[in-house]
Amino acid sequence: MDALEAILTRSSVPPVKMGPPGPDDGQLRRILEAGAAAPDHGRLRPWRFLVVRGAARERLGELFASAALAKGGEVSDAEVEKQRSGPLRAPVVVTVAAKVRPDHPKIPPAEQVASAAAAAQNMLIAAHALGLSAKWTTGKNAHDPAVRDGMGLGPDDQIVGFLLIGSPAVPHGAAERPPVDDVVVEWEGQP
Repeated sequence: MDALEAILTRSSVPPVKMGPPGPDDGQLRRILEAGAAAPDHGRLRPWRFLVVRGAARERLGELFASAALAKGGEVSDAEVEKQRSGPLRAPVVVTVAAKVRPDHPKIPPAEQVASAAAAAQNMLIAAHALGLSAKWTTGKNAHDPAVRDGMGLGPDDQIVGFLLIGSPAVPHGAAERPPVDDVVVEWEGQP
């Protein structure tokens, strides 16, 4: 599959439509290499990819559940179970984080986070090109300091998302895209 075809035909696959096996070691390496090829102003390499597979997915689920309980207030048993089982929905979860240097003199944190987001997109396209299913999720866990800390990230770091990667279990059609004319404006400057 060429690059444009991979970009134009990629779509997020719900976890109910993916299953085992996950990417083999060679495929996973290619996916991670694609992430590391993201645009990177200043060569900061601000992305980190935390690969979660096997029993580590259960430990990630426990981290999610404990973070939900730590917030206080009423948390239903169903919500705790949802958090606990979330990482088990795919054979591999890649947590994409921005290793932010807030005091960098030239490159603001927003650009560092944008670079990590570009890395995540590259990995989604690579997974699709390899015939795998993938979905980028965020939700409250991506923004929870307890999850960030529990994953060994620093206080200035940001989780950009969790990439769920598996094999297609059920056919999944291409995503509906907006007509390009609906999202493009030719800007000609100020009169």
